[in-house]
Amino acid sequence: YTDIVSAAHLAAYSNTKGCTVFEPNGYAIWEQMQKILDEKFKETGHVNVYMPLLIPENLLKKEGELVEGFAPEVAWVTRGGSKELEERLCIRPTSETLFSDYYRTVVSSYRDLPKLYNQWCSVLRWEKETRPFLRSREFLWQEGHTIHETAKEAQERTLQMLDIYADVVENLLAIPVIKGIKTETEKFAGADETYTIEAMTYDGKALQSGTSHYFGQNFTKPFNVTFQNRDGKQEYAYQTSWGSSTRLIGAVIMAHGDNRGLKLPPRVAPIQAVIVPVAMHKDGVKEKAEELYKKLSEKYRMEVDIRDQYSPGYKFNDWEMKGVPVRIELGPRDIEAGKCVVVRRDTAEKIEIGLNEIEEKLNDILEEIQQNMFNECAKRVVEKTTIAHNLDEFQANMNKEQGFIKAMWCGSAECEAKIKELTAAKS
Repeated sequence: YTDIVSAAHLAAYSNTKGCTVFEPNGYAIWEQMQKILDEKFKETGHVNVYMPLLIPENLLKKEGELVEGFAPEVAWVTRGGSKELEERLCIRPTSETLFSDYYRTVVSSYRDLPKLYNQWCSVLRWEKETRPFLRSREFLWQEGHTIHETAKEAQERTLQMLDIYADVVENLLAIPVIKGIKTETEKFAGADETYTIEAMTYDGKALQSGTSHYFGQNFTKPFNVTFQNRDGKQEYAYQTSWGSSTRLIGAVIMAHGDNRGLKLPPRVAPIQAVIVPVAMHKDGVKEKAEELYKKLSEKYRMEVDIRDQYSPGYKFNDWEMKGVPVRIELGPRDIEAGKCVVVRRDTAEKIEIGLNEIEEKLNDILEEIQQNMFNECAKRVVEKTTIAHNLDEFQANMNKEQGFIKAMWCGSAECEAKIKELTAAKS
């Protein structure tokens, strides 16, 4: 995993312990995800806002479960310049308290509801063990925050956003997910209910890929977020939050990557196809490659590799490592024959296509790659999902091959803890 992150120039380690540098290749993938998610959020009525980075300690303490849940991960600012602060400031691990404090000032009547907000930002959590994208101290994410007139409306919004996450991960990232509700032990601190989408990695591990929380009135009561309802009475509002992060880049690597490097689904790939001219020193090759690039880039996210310091073989490996879904090879003989060679990153299949057909056929190839990558992951989920009727079977299944296990569960936190202790498996 870390070899791919490094070799594909997705991220680099920094001298700030536990924090990584997002390199252009990695950030470009996040930009694609961000673009799609932002469109989905706005289609469902949300608007973007931005809250402060620093949270006064008194605000964080207002919701007891939240402060207790995040206490081990919170970083504190205690000095401003050369002066000790009168009150410690927390660097946001999440922003529920700031949104709740804000709602208190802008909501007074049912006519002010709902408030449908989203924030793109970074957060800081003092993780002990870190891995690029999957778990770092500072990471990029979006956190949606909404507030509603009724519990029903808030609960419906919670599930609607979970469905959006599932849709984006399955249809954009080509990764099948399991949707479900978290247990009392695993749910978000301060939530009534937490819903999650879980993906499966190449080696059979589960990866949380997005969560949506229904808070009920757990934040609106301590923050005194009330409104005059339709009967003229004061009532506490109902709240949700939901989030996904740059962990999704880690999900793509862990679900699709192979020994040749990164493998990107075409719908999220910043570069969908790269043209690599062969024998570029020969007359007309470079010019024809640039002409083809200009034509295709009107419809696709394209690159043309005209670096003269590297051999075609080096370039082939380089673009494979970076996960570009399609490589188009174009040499003197190809040009003479009026064709090019298309190489698929997912299967390594080589296809000869006429230059007069490539614009149309490239779309079909990219869609085939997208579907094939999803199918490969879905097949793995089926193969690595077993059923256990008792704890002995559960342990045997886990020891034989790591994966998802379906089992009955009594609902007891003690049983859940025991299973985790014996097998390291979480619900």
